Amino acid sequence: MWYRISSRALLALLLSSGFANLALAQRIDLTAVVRDLEPEIQRQMIDGKIPSLTAALVIGDSVVWTGAFGFANLWSRTPAVPNTVYLIGSTFKAMSTIALLQQMEQGKFQLDDPVNRYLSEFQIRNEVKAKPVTFRHLLTHTSGLPGAFGPYRLWGDSAPPPLLEYLKRDLGVISPPLDSVRYSNLAYSLVGYLVQKFSGVDYKTYIRKNIWGPLEMTSTEFNPTPEMDERLAEPYDTDSATGRPVPALRLRAEVWPAGIVYGTVLDQANWLILNLNGGVFRGHRFLKEETVRQMQTRQYDRFMGPEAGGWGNDSTGYGLTWWTMKKGGDRYIGHSGSVPGYTAFVHGNVDQRVGIVLLSNGNRAHPYLVKIVNRATDLMLQHRK
Repeated sequence: MWYRISSRALLALLLSSGFANLALAQRIDLTAVVRDLEPEIQRQMIDGKIPSLTAALVIGDSVVWTGAFGFANLWSRTPAVPNTVYLIGSTFKAMSTIALLQQMEQGKFQLDDPVNRYLSEFQIRNEVKAKPVTFRHLLTHTSGLPGAFGPYRLWGDSAPPPLLEYLKRDLGVISPPLDSVRYSNLAYSLVGYLVQKFSGVDYKTYIRKNIWGPLEMTSTEFNPTPEMDERLAEPYDTDSATGRPVPALRLRAEVWPAGIVYGTVLDQANWLILNLNGGVFRGHRFLKEETVRQMQTRQYDRFMGPEAGGWGNDSTGYGLTWWTMKKGGDRYIGHSGSVPGYTAFVHGNVDQRVGIVLLSNGNRAHPYLVKIVNRATDLMLQHRK
């Protein structure tokens, strides 16, 4: 079962939306791109045992194609559609990063400032004074803070503690900064707290007002609204004995600011547009262009190599949250999101301003989504007229 916008409708969509770079879209044969991409999507879904997947292609400042494949709920045989809701996971981390960098642009801190200097209700424990944790360390997973997760069953008898209580209890490094790259959800829980502290606005309220609102992300939330819940895809794991998809537990987590967020591929496509267009979406500037470029630039040359699922090459490293690499002379950005039962991916060629977003209810499906996103951008460059 699958859904897509027809080729004729693509041009109508571009014209009706006031596509600012129509010439760029016209230089790409979208019919050929979709023709060659759909079999790759279906192949990877079979190989990765992914029950459903939604996809959106972005060129310039518009979404030019959306597709939906498989079943959002296998038991009820509910087909996925482009507005099916999935958990987007750590693809959210870069949104939270923009919120923090907005505070930096207002003069609240500098990237290489020690974070403890700005903390009053608690401190990062076990820190060596000669090697303080900085904001740059937090945003490159080099802080020495642990990975952390702290899962709770959604319908269990217990719940994650309030963010302040959690950070007071657990915030401490386990190695010095720059000792290694250690993926840290705890670091981004602290980022959420810092956004709240610097802005004086509740973190969730700040994100809704300053990120999701201007991006017209009307189906993205920390906790799905009743209307979103009606469109929510069931999460699936793979049974080790039979190899078949089985329902996974729905989870909450102590580190919820790190990516316990739900949304649609249409909303995620708007997010990608901002990042392919220097921090601007439909005339609204979120960050200075030089700040966005720094987000998309490798910060530490000593830590290089492919990321989750094999994304990237030997030039790959962390920008400020974004994975970034050079390929064929062009700059690429990417990031995955994954919790039990869901895997998401955002990927784009910054210089050519083309990219793709994927959401799925497959478990740990990174290698399969990487193949799709690589194929998608390769096809958009290959099928230029």
